[in-house]
Amino acid sequence: MKKDNILHTKSYKFAIRVVKLSQYLVDEKKEYILSKQILRSGTSVGALVSESKFAQYWINLLHDTKYITIDMHKSLYADIDELISLLVSITKTIKNKGI
Repeated sequence: MKKDNILHTKSYKFAIRVVKLSQYLVDEKKEYILSKQILRSGTSVGALVSESKFAQYWINLLHDTKYITIDMHKSLYADIDELISLLVSITKTIKNKGI
């Protein structure tokens, strides 16, 4: 498994578990409100991880189609790069701690 994929993989597996938990809460416990909340928050983790990588694509597209200036592109790209670096750092910490 690549280092930068650990967070993606773990968040995806967690989302699968959360979906199953939500189904259990509805089917077995007849709990609808909390099951929807855990489903939303538990699956949003992986979505945010995936979206951070797609943001680079959209920033490039906006620049290449002249919707944003080079300065805007550089600033936005630096921000998303920093966020991705933080995610990679978190991933490495998770791996080193064996979480």
